[in-house]
Amino acid sequence: MGNKLNQFFHMKERGTNVKTEILAGLTTFLTCVYIVAVNPGILAAAGMDTKAVFWATALSAAIACIWIGVWANLPFALAPAMGLNAYFAFYVCNTLGLSWQNALACVAISGILFMFLSIFQSSAKDRRCYAGMY
Repeated sequence: MGNKLNQFFHMKERGTNVKTEILAGLTTFLTCVYIVAVNPGILAAAGMDTKAVFWATALSAAIACIWIGVWANLPFALAPAMGLNAYFAFYVCNTLGLSWQNALACVAISGILFMFLSIFQSSAKDRRCYAGMY
């Protein structure tokens, strides 16, 4: 099993081994797991259900971490950003008065837009167009 993991993740070429990677993964998990507890409390200020946010946070982080590890073959931890959730809850929803459903729709639309910009690699071209505006 260790040999197959070593081959798939190119551990020998990267100067690591299964034991080191498991310890690093556990350390990374322990530094990020607080997000699963804190995120529901912050988004509750926008009116979101804390249990639903808890599970959405945990599942999305787990899926994203597994996906980036297998697809990109890189040991990155991906989870919701703590600053952006506070901006979403306290400014967009509470100060601007958008419902959390409408604000979440805006987040989804912008995510899809940036995904297409990344896929078609137009973001670098677009930045050059806007560089003189600032």
